[in-house]
Amino acid sequence: MPEYLTYVWRPVPGSRHAFPIAATKLAPEETATAYCGTEVEAAKLHDLNELAWILEPTCMDCWKHLANTPPRT
Repeated sequence: MPEYLTYVWRPVPGSRHAFPIAATKLAPEETATAYCGTEVEAAKLHDLNELAWILEPTCMDCWKHLANTPPRT
């Protein structure tokens, strides 16, 4: 099991997607790409409210990608 996070879930407009942890370090004007291929402005990965976590559905393509990827050691 990795000692640190390798991905993070974020409820961006439209769905809750999984992103590589490096996406959280992008400049706000850069583009972050989820594991399913969805691209969003990196700024949308920050300052999320609790309602977004409740209302946005989980992207099943991201889920399947992560479920089928062996954990890093």
